[in-house]
Amino acid sequence: MNSQDFRRRELIGLEVEVIESTCQEHLGIKGRVVDESKNTFTIEQGGREKMVPKDCCKFRFAEGEGSYVVSGKDIKFRPEDRIKKVR
Repeated sequence: MNSQDFRRRELIGLEVEVIESTCQEHLGIKGRVVDESKNTFTIEQGGREKMVPKDCCKFRFAEGEGSYVVSGKDIKFRPEDRIKKVR
């Protein structure tokens, strides 16, 4: 699966890590995506949920043995609209 196809898929349930952020408080957050809105991901980390904005972060998603790095600005859509808008 290439990066383009990956950005169109369902991201809830995947393991994710914030690898770049303009806000220092979000750097290094990693866990499982439990919810997604147009502007944020909710990530479960150590039994606690943290809301992370998409537009200021870059994420690394793990799937199987592969991983995908995605800029939050590229996926800043409602999950149901992302399949139509990501190009």
